[in-house]
Amino acid sequence: MIDDKEVIAKRLKQYRKQSGLTQAALGKKAGVDKNTIARLERGTHPASLLTIKKLAEAFDVTVSDILGR
Repeated sequence: MIDDKEVIAKRLKQYRKQSGLTQAALGKKAGVDKNTIARLERGTHPASLLTIKKLAEAFDVTVSDILGR
């Protein structure tokens, strides 16, 4: 699990809003449950590397971009 929840939460929400996606639409596009997206954006759920990879692919960015590195 990747434990930098605050950075991930901020970046995910930023990328999602820039893409004009709802949490449900992002979940569908990335193959991740919409509730997981909500928990990640609130910073209450640690992200697995697989989930981060799926989200990075959905946004067409790198894993490092999601992690803020």
